[in-house]
Amino acid sequence: MHTAWMEMAAGRGALGIGLVVAGVVVVALLLGAFVLGVRIKRRELPTPRPEEQPRLPDGGPVREVSERREPEEVPRSQDRLTPHRLKGHGNVSDRRSASQERPRWNEGSSGSFGSGGPGGG
Repeated sequence: MHTAWMEMAAGRGALGIGLVVAGVVVVALLLGAFVLGVRIKRRELPTPRPEEQPRLPDGGPVREVSERREPEEVPRSQDRLTPHRLKGHGNVSDRRSASQERPRWNEGSSGSFGSGGPGGG
């Protein structure tokens, strides 16, 4: 009977030692991650000083400008037209349109191509 108790106690002791070893490994991994984080942080650029922070322009905050522009004709050619041969960005010119009213689709039209609606007249 005495040997059964000793075997059980030895099993518990091995389990206890295993838990302690696992705990030490977890603590070592956490310390290693912390040290690695500190090293990486030291290599980063420092935080900007107050005088290096961005400032508003003298005229105040810049607002978005939305305006319509006159379309630019796409040149006709036998050769393949590449984007760098177009003026500006795409086919929009730098000329501001006389009418700044937003275009609306016709009443009764579907508003998009192929939506299955009856379409406008």
